[in-house]
Amino acid sequence: MSGVPPNRFKRQLAERTPALGMWLSLNSLAATEIAAGAGFDWVLLDMEHGLYDIESVEHHLLAARHGGDAEFVVRVPSIDPVLVKRLLDGGVRSFMFPFVQTVADARLAVAATRYPPHGIRGVSGINRANQYTRTTDYGQRYQDDICVIVQVESPQAVAAIPEYGGIEGIDGILVGPNDLAANMGLFGQTGHADVLAKIDEALGLMLKTGRGAGILDFDPTAAVAKLKRGFSFAAVGGDTTILVRGMAELLGKFRPA
Repeated sequence: MSGVPPNRFKRQLAERTPALGMWLSLNSLAATEIAAGAGFDWVLLDMEHGLYDIESVEHHLLAARHGGDAEFVVRVPSIDPVLVKRLLDGGVRSFMFPFVQTVADARLAVAATRYPPHGIRGVSGINRANQYTRTTDYGQRYQDDICVIVQVESPQAVAAIPEYGGIEGIDGILVGPNDLAANMGLFGQTGHADVLAKIDEALGLMLKTGRGAGILDFDPTAAVAKLKRGFSFAAVGGDTTILVRGMAELLGKFRPA
């Protein structure tokens, strides 16, 4: 599409090549711009927990495109086709859907990003996605660059991974360790042996699907180990986490514990 490069992140998922991501929650345009140009393969704006509305997402999308080449991904608050439609028209093309619990959920996530007959996305004739009609073949080619990632965050969702992987239009599956632990009755215990075993189970199932296998881990040593075990894309840091850790490290140089 003219003016917007192909979705390299989507292709990385298909090829199972390592793709490193940065999680954005601060609602700082400068942080988004800096992260997009820092060398990460993708940056994710977290609408599920971050204080973003549609207008602010638009601003962050433009900041990311100005900042660099990282693919701009939005984690929507829920599987909401109306919200997804508006974000698509605004130029977002990569999505993460949280807490996908059933095959019906996964199919709805894909359908929300596709025009009929492949989905239920409503048609707007002129918008940022089609470069305000300058991309004359958008309706024929848009699926080439739409990226859909579903999150598995419960034992039920882990068990459904083989079925998720069989749905056309799903590019990646990402394990959410915090919610997975909570839904196993182990809130805050992402390092518990049972949680780690469930993550390993999820990885094995994801590898069999041929879809991108994703994880979120802001501990660099642990994230590297997970990538070596077979995860092909990972969120390895977040703007809030970097700020908190950086301030603590700085203060520690003056006031040692």
